Amino acid sequence: MARGLSRRAVLAALPLSMGLPALAQAAAPGLSLSGKFVQGGYAVGRTAPRATIDLDGQVLTTASADGWFVIGFDRDAPANSVLTVTTAEGSAIDQRAVAPGDFDIQRIDGLPPEQVTPTDPVLLERLAAENARKMAGFASQADIEGFREGFILPVVGARRSARFGGQRILNGEPKRPHFGVDLATPVGTPVRAPASAVVAFAETGLHFEGGLLLLDHGQGLVTAYLHLSKILVSPGTYVRKGDLVAQTGKEGRATGPHLCWRMKWRGRNMDPSLLVGSAPLAG
Repeated sequence: MARGLSRRAVLAALPLSMGLPALAQAAAPGLSLSGKFVQGGYAVGRTAPRATIDLDGQVLTTASADGWFVIGFDRDAPANSVLTVTTAEGSAIDQRAVAPGDFDIQRIDGLPPEQVTPTDPVLLERLAAENARKMAGFASQADIEGFREGFILPVVGARRSARFGGQRILNGEPKRPHFGVDLATPVGTPVRAPASAVVAFAETGLHFEGGLLLLDHGQGLVTAYLHLSKILVSPGTYVRKGDLVAQTGKEGRATGPHLCWRMKWRGRNMDPSLLVGSAPLAG
């Protein structure tokens, strides 16, 4: 009769993996996305917390601690866009068609020459300094999620006097497209935050903009308010949706009282009116 194997010999013969917990398989992050996929439009998404967000081959932002993020499509965005979210466990990709925008041509005559093509060296130096300060404001990247709340119009009862994206011809000279939505309204009309934000810039007396206010609604989604007669908040202040932040005016390069309302994300020019009425996104 053959001698039985010892318990030690039997255990030694078993595969090394037996008795050990199975290693979890790495999983790609989930990804949901909604918005308006059009030139000047936007999308709000949710994925893994702090995932990196790559749009068209360029890493541009990071998801919040709860996984929320926002992206913007430029006025001249290409016809197709590829979004990639990446974590240590893997990546997820979303490819979308971006519809062309509907842009018009806007002609404005009778502007002072220095408001169209400045040539004075002193003024050019001033404009360079103003531009540097504005760029710092637009570079804000507040770690908040105001973009999830759904947007309201910043002024009530205004007439839309110019749409976003129209080609501008000033005093007969073709210029950059108009990257704002013009809302005609009397001087002193209250301006309210369309969604919660951190004040990224607040300054009066600028050559082109007059009074200028920048609000960062999270991750660098910045709305701009031009030609203001009065600014009621200061940089670094947190404002909630509906808070009074300024009053309209006709300062800077303006032919009449109105609010020029703009939006940027990571240097991309967007149409802020496309976010108005969007439903709040629950956590």
